[in-house]
Amino acid sequence: MTLLTVENLSRAFGSTQALSDLSLSIDGGEVVALMGANGAGKSTLVKILAGIHRPDAGRIVWDGQNYHPESPWDAAASGIATVHQSTDVVGVPGLSVADALLLNRFADGHQPFFLSRRTIRRRAAAIVAHAGFELPLDRDFADLGSADRQIVAITRAISNNARLLILDEPTASLSARESERLYGIVAQLKARGMAVLYISHRTADLQAIADRVVVLRGGRNVGAFSRPVDFDAAIETMIGRPLTAVRPDRRQNFEREVLALRDVRLLADSQPFDLTLHAGEVVAVTGVLGAGKTRLLSALYGNGWFASGSARLDGLPFQPRSARQALDSGVVMAAADRHASALMPPDWPGESIAATIGLPHLKTWYPSGFLFSGREIREGRNAIARLGIKAAGADASVWSLSGGNQQKVVIARWEVEPSRVLLLDEPFQGVDVGARQEIISVIRAHGDRATLIATSDPEEALEVADRVLVMENHSLRRFSLSHPQSEKTA
Repeated sequence: MTLLTVENLSRAFGSTQALSDLSLSIDGGEVVALMGANGAGKSTLVKILAGIHRPDAGRIVWDGQNYHPESPWDAAASGIATVHQSTDVVGVPGLSVADALLLNRFADGHQPFFLSRRTIRRRAAAIVAHAGFELPLDRDFADLGSADRQIVAITRAISNNARLLILDEPTASLSARESERLYGIVAQLKARGMAVLYISHRTADLQAIADRVVVLRGGRNVGAFSRPVDFDAAIETMIGRPLTAVRPDRRQNFEREVLALRDVRLLADSQPFDLTLHAGEVVAVTGVLGAGKTRLLSALYGNGWFASGSARLDGLPFQPRSARQALDSGVVMAAADRHASALMPPDWPGESIAATIGLPHLKTWYPSGFLFSGREIREGRNAIARLGIKAAGADASVWSLSGGNQQKVVIARWEVEPSRVLLLDEPFQGVDVGARQEIISVIRAHGDRATLIATSDPEEALEVADRVLVMENHSLRRFSLSHPQSEKTA
């Protein structure tokens, strides 16, 4: 029986068309997974179903009736519950898990104002028993891990008689064991006839639980795949072109090894992997938030180290203890949050384009300790011309630039001096398509440097890289999604 039908749904935010004539349906007892790159419309659809946004056009039919929720409370009362990726708001630090299970009932007036601890615990225990799960009812909610917080949220949804559960990237911060536990819970819900709309980038999730995968691109439903899902075909549908034709200039044969990782474990309980980067090669690592991408890059930049394993840079042992040691070895990095990690605050000395580019090179450029602006201004002007930075001049404030031009300045910082390895963490955040192509051209222009990019967007990874790897549960495998294979054995 069809529970939810979405017909020709559209929604725009200003000039951005988030959804365009989107249609899909979900049956009771079915797990439908939504797959799509960033900006494909997944979050907008979820927020419309949850009563946060309203559509501009189209119709939603829920259990045979027209559905137009005015708020998340309205959606929950109708039987549609959403568990968001961040579960911090599920409970309150200082209150117990039992309190968290009853929070919404306290808020909507369905419980007496005064309740004894014994009564709260008894009613929470009844909710957990009805759901068929196990939870530590007396523990402080703040002490729960991500997996147990997810289960609290799901249990509360079941207690409110939800018939459709929307899970938004539920395994993003879960370990492999915790993810398996969640898969079992989803299977239980499916067996009870509950419909599940599951949003995830993780192919392991979709392979484990999805009855059907719906692919979104540009706010539209561009394809659906039933079990067993051909994930290579699904990815090609998501990005709109064949995997083998993503980059006409993609290179395959590299000779000189620059960085080699062997038997690396990012965490003590994660699977070991090997990774080799070659001169002139651009390698992208994609995966969801919490998969371990940033941990890998941070370790290579001297912020912590691997749980085990070894690294060699240009044939010599490499284990930097600080960013300075990494820099001195020729390993440079642009972190994900450029505002916090690369840009001086507005109105501070050093917040110009020239000074931003020169900041990490002060030791090299000015060994005597005396600062002269001539070198910085010259390098700033060269960077503006080379990267197409739209700015009034090298002495202009970096804060006067658009997000894409700010990112070009951050990239330019590592172009003015030779390096052996360039690490880029989410380099295209807040960057429009035009600026992204210009940045990609600069990244791929070097023939003697290896580049390692971390991105949560598979489309970006395929667009920029010679080779794409997937990180799941702090380990790597090739991008050939229908045939998982570790980098070690590739």
